[in-house]
Amino acid sequence: MEVTLPKPLEERLSPQQAVLHLAIGLFVSDEATLGQAAEISDLTQADFLRELGRRKIPLHYGSDELEADLETVELLSGR
Repeated sequence: MEVTLPKPLEERLSPQQAVLHLAIGLFVSDEATLGQAAEISDLTQADFLRELGRRKIPLHYGSDELEADLETVELLSGR
């Protein structure tokens, strides 16, 4: 896919920065998962998480996700 940016943005943003902004926007709007957004931005998930933290962007992690993770931990620990 090719995206054309308005000239002022094209002059200010590198292609990598533009892709990162796109990936973050897709993640924030729930259009992409964390893994997909990291892949789009060509970052590891850990690096993408660090970038979100640097920008103070919250993760989509609520009580349902916590409960599911705790159940998985219990299953894996054999309890």
